[in-house]
Amino acid sequence: MQTPVIDLTCIQKWTDKNEITALQGKITDAHEKIMRRSGAGADFLGWVDLPLDINKQLAAIKQTAERIRKNSDTLVVTGIGGSYLGARAVIEMLSPSLFEHSNKLKIFYAGHNVSGDYMTELLKILEQRNVYINVISKSGTTLEPAVAFRLLREFMHKKYKNARERIIATTDSSRGALKEMAKRENYQCFVIPDDVGGRYSVLTPVGLLPIACAGIDIEALTAGAADMRRHIIDNPSIEKNSCFAYAAARNLLYKKGKN
Repeated sequence: MQTPVIDLTCIQKWTDKNEITALQGKITDAHEKIMRRSGAGADFLGWVDLPLDINKQLAAIKQTAERIRKNSDTLVVTGIGGSYLGARAVIEMLSPSLFEHSNKLKIFYAGHNVSGDYMTELLKILEQRNVYINVISKSGTTLEPAVAFRLLREFMHKKYKNARERIIATTDSSRGALKEMAKRENYQCFVIPDDVGGRYSVLTPVGLLPIACAGIDIEALTAGAADMRRHIIDNPSIEKNSCFAYAAARNLLYKKGKN
């Protein structure tokens, strides 16, 4: 596996390599706490094993993505913060920047702001397109996605007789306003794990469904993540691990008032 390399030469005027490597003890302590699932925040360390645990869900995610790509030309991902930014980052990273594929599903984003102008423009665009909605929220009560989904849901029911079949909810496994609505309306559901915070959720259905809809190989993506996970676990030193070197450098700069 080709591992990433971090270039820290640009911060040499504020610190040096010896100061960074001197933090190895703290890095080792943090690494061991993560691996033992101990320390503050241990209840939300589910992301550590996601590259392995998600494999059993990939087939269902790919099947749903294929259905969306086959039956529509547009997916609206409705969420805020980590509920959409992880997917958007991966899609923009792995897709051409300036070339629009005519046969590629178009992905729009909603629920990440409260702009009336944005929603008005989006709904106008969607009138001429064949649409699926993926609404993403643990609780279903976060203001921005809740308002956006209410408008999109109304739009979908006016546009399609089978609107329920075109709405996919990614939410809590058992509770919350969105989960209750999904059960009532018989929406297809994917689960946000209880022990994974939003900003770490890109390798759950939160991120993988939109990413798969964009035509990206999620099996290769998660396999790469699993390889990197193994590299990090096997090399918990600042010298060999770019992730730890970056964390140490950021911590050191923060303490020096550079952020």
